[in-house]
Amino acid sequence: MDINEIQKILPHRYPFLLVDRIVEIEPRKRIVGLKNVTINEPWFAGHFPGYPIMPGVLIVEALAQTGGVLLLADVPDRDRKLVLFTGIDEAKFRRPVAPGDQLRLELEVLTVRRTVCKMRATATVDGRVAAEAVIMCVIVDREPAPRAEPSAVSVQP
Repeated sequence: MDINEIQKILPHRYPFLLVDRIVEIEPRKRIVGLKNVTINEPWFAGHFPGYPIMPGVLIVEALAQTGGVLLLADVPDRDRKLVLFTGIDEAKFRRPVAPGDQLRLELEVLTVRRTVCKMRATATVDGRVAAEAVIMCVIVDREPAPRAEPSAVSVQP
């Protein structure tokens, strides 16, 4: 599954879409995605100057987005659904992730009950664990975007 197919499933867009490709998927069971980490990503300007590393919270977000692809891939009305991250357990960060690395994002479903899911997630670089966690999420109906109200600003001549 390439980036165009991923964008048909997830609502995320640059700079917050953190999955570049899906290389394996077993519906409702497991998924493997890839994230190519590049120096031109916005967080490297400040995290950290002279020693750029991908923030751990964004590694977990990349894992959660990959899990979202797994959960929404076979949902017929997925354009009206969102997968919301509801919890994280057992998070461990084992090694830094730097520009030039390719994150392999692997998730396995532990439990799924209607709209609630728990998955074991592992991010690796070159076969070495960079981060791991158990993540929980829920599938919800997407609310329509709120309409902008006209402002009550008066212009004086």
